[in-house]
Amino acid sequence: MKEVEVPKDYNHEKEIEWQDIWQQTELYQFDPNESRPRYIIDTPPPYPTGSIHIGHVLNWLYMDLLARWKRMQGYSVLFPQGWDCHGLPTEVKVEEIHGIKKNDVPRDEFREMCIDLTRENIQGMKTQMQRMGYSQDWNREYVTMTPEYKEKTQRSFLKMYHDGLIYRAVHPVNWCPRCETAIAFAEVDYQENETFLNYLEFPSSSNESGVPIATTRPELLAACVAVVVHPEDERYQHLTGKKVKVPLFDREVEIITDREVDPEFGTGAVMICTFGDKTDVMWVNRYNLDIIEAINEQGIMQDVCGKYAGLTLAECKQAIVNDLDKEGYLTRKEKVDQNVGLCWRCKTPIEILVKKQWFVAVKELNSQIEEAAENMDWMPEHMKTRLLNWTGNMDWDWCISRQRIFATPIPVWYCKSCGDVLLPSEDELPIDPTQTQPSTPCKCGSTDFEGEIDVLDTWMDSSITPLVIAGWPSPEYKDLFPATIRQQGHDIIRTWAFYTILRSLALTGEAPFQNVVVNGMVFGEDGHKMSKSRGNVIAPEDVVAEYGADALRLWAANSVPGSDVPFAWKDVQHGYKFLRKFWNAFRFVNMHLAGYSEEEIKLESLKPLDKWILSGLNQLVAEVTQAMEEYNFAQARNHIQAYIWHDFCDDYIEAVKYRLYTDDDGESKQAALYTLNTIIRTCLKLMAPFTPHFTEEVNYYLGHNRDPEEFRSIHQEKWPEVREELCDKEADERGKLGSEVISQLRRFKASRKMPLNAPLKSATLYSSSPAVYNQLMELQEDIQGTMRVEKLMVTEGKPDVREIVVEVTPRMDQIGPQFKGQAPVIVQYLQSEDPQEVAKTLEKDGYIDVEGSHVTADHVSTSKELVGRTGEKVELLLLEELELVIELVI
Repeated sequence: MKEVEVPKDYNHEKEIEWQDIWQQTELYQFDPNESRPRYIIDTPPPYPTGSIHIGHVLNWLYMDLLARWKRMQGYSVLFPQGWDCHGLPTEVKVEEIHGIKKNDVPRDEFREMCIDLTRENIQGMKTQMQRMGYSQDWNREYVTMTPEYKEKTQRSFLKMYHDGLIYRAVHPVNWCPRCETAIAFAEVDYQENETFLNYLEFPSSSNESGVPIATTRPELLAACVAVVVHPEDERYQHLTGKKVKVPLFDREVEIITDREVDPEFGTGAVMICTFGDKTDVMWVNRYNLDIIEAINEQGIMQDVCGKYAGLTLAECKQAIVNDLDKEGYLTRKEKVDQNVGLCWRCKTPIEILVKKQWFVAVKELNSQIEEAAENMDWMPEHMKTRLLNWTGNMDWDWCISRQRIFATPIPVWYCKSCGDVLLPSEDELPIDPTQTQPSTPCKCGSTDFEGEIDVLDTWMDSSITPLVIAGWPSPEYKDLFPATIRQQGHDIIRTWAFYTILRSLALTGEAPFQNVVVNGMVFGEDGHKMSKSRGNVIAPEDVVAEYGADALRLWAANSVPGSDVPFAWKDVQHGYKFLRKFWNAFRFVNMHLAGYSEEEIKLESLKPLDKWILSGLNQLVAEVTQAMEEYNFAQARNHIQAYIWHDFCDDYIEAVKYRLYTDDDGESKQAALYTLNTIIRTCLKLMAPFTPHFTEEVNYYLGHNRDPEEFRSIHQEKWPEVREELCDKEADERGKLGSEVISQLRRFKASRKMPLNAPLKSATLYSSSPAVYNQLMELQEDIQGTMRVEKLMVTEGKPDVREIVVEVTPRMDQIGPQFKGQAPVIVQYLQSEDPQEVAKTLEKDGYIDVEGSHVTADHVSTSKELVGRTGEKVELLLLEELELVIELVI
């Protein structure tokens, strides 16, 4: 063993030293030329906000557990790390930092501001990830804002365009007035909100009666293009095809019928506006209705709104409601719950505007996406249903153009003469069409072009990650594609998972990964989603500073895929306490292992408790391996902790101390040392994926050098395998019995405030079960040595004990008042006589005659004790479930 003194306490601040060594030795570098089987993780590229949150800790821990475990199983693991840089949050932050709007400065200047901020944020998050001990191969880092990555994104655009899967069209799109850009349906969040359902009267254009309308969007009256009713609604059948006037705007619209109308909602008559919601879009397309654009990109009312032009949506709504009421069109209002669509980034209510945008033809690939998802293994299985439901309910194609700046440019020019679209060649990529011109003229001969100023949705970048990490478009990418596993949160199933499957199928015809593991979200200790406004946000760096990364990793590992996890400081503290307990156990064991040769021994030389703890160890290896195969990290962690904490530290170590504190280096001591060494080394390997720093530190003191030239990490060790010859059910039962007997004796000493190493004069174990008797005979030496019993016997049957009275105490509160002057005589008599004889007389006659005074049991109190066959005082411990009684002489 290494002659280095083990520190008294485990110092979690030394985690940083191991992280430096791992980076210096490139411990986690992936070698594509290795012949070992590969395990490829399609790592989610987080948005560079500058710091990781507690949800990142959970997400990346799952990946790191799998990466470390698979390496120890002999796989060549590709665990890359990327950064999904582009998008609205960075632009918004830059605007906030510099006090500008994106259009206040040249595009290039604004883009550089975004790049500078993103670089700074990436470095901060990278440092935090390394501090958590995550084992990414940083040589495989990718950044979506680099020219190299943009080239791949633009290449994928060109291929899908040429294959007819990307097109440009005028179409209603979801629009965020705050961000001033189109967003995809997958980027729309929904929130329950209370609003008013306004009942309006649409007057008739003829002598017919008008139509009552109920609407939550009176601000869109200027964009009303029709009124629709159910064809079987008797209230309005006579009005079908006739016209009514739009209140306040005095414009005629036709009454049409459609079976999509719900006659039970509101008045049963609905105004169709361009556009209030997706249903309006459906009806406008179905009946070829006009489109009136009442709202601009900033959410301001247009000229078509008359006197309301220039107002915000909220201002317009209030003004129109007031005017409707004043003019007598508003008949009543009632509160209703409304599901409002919000921009997922800034939480502004979205509108539907008609815009010329770029789209991916999602519906062309939906059936292939569903088939690919069905052929993947999902954990948990029900998460697949989320993706299938989303796929089955796709009404619109994916809008991929955005009206922003910091993103991958759409590689397109438009001919100013004929309007044709011109694309670059793949060799010209990456390009910014606003900064360069095509290398060839248009087919009409013109060389006057306008570059596309819209940019690509950031999901167009991140949806090709499995291809990028494999090396696409190089032909060799197929060696690393598809990925083995995609691990992600359930909140981005409809975006990252869906888009990645779609894009992979479109570009390669293959699914991007074989397995999908979905983690839940992390909630605060109060059970609510973490938010600054609630004050329940936990910063990972605060936890790490106090307890270390490994304690936080143990908290995160106590979870299962798909389930949300509440953060709890007490769980982190429990993990920290566990590490300290194991450290103390290791210090004790290491002291005795000095000079130990680590040679294999004959299994016959193992004592009963050795066989028990080693059988349990091999069962632990099987249980942990199975749990890891099933992604049940909580079960793996909890099995490891329970075995080390209770079976090993509390029971086995205490039971073998007597075999270690001896000058006799014979078979018994060597068996104990072998067992201790085997358990420590095996448990370190099982713990290594969960607590990489702690296990590396212990491994160092077990004899491995920190010198990079000689360094061999615990993470380079082979994952333990089950040794079937050590799995022994009889040893399990025998060991549990021995452990329970020893535990009972320890509790007895503790209850008597005796030191645990205090000797016991004798102990006799009585059992009425032949099987228990036989097991106790084999355990006799361990029980006697562990509990320092001077004389220990095992016998069948039951103990022969009896209860005797050892003290009779006069009760003066009874004797004094009754016997008065005779009381001293009675007291002297009771104190001088044999207590047992006094008790016998009281039991036989009911009283004792003391000089004519009758003393009864009411006049005395007695103290009793058990005595054994030899007449010595004994204590009995009853273990009923084990059919066992322990008779002790202290």
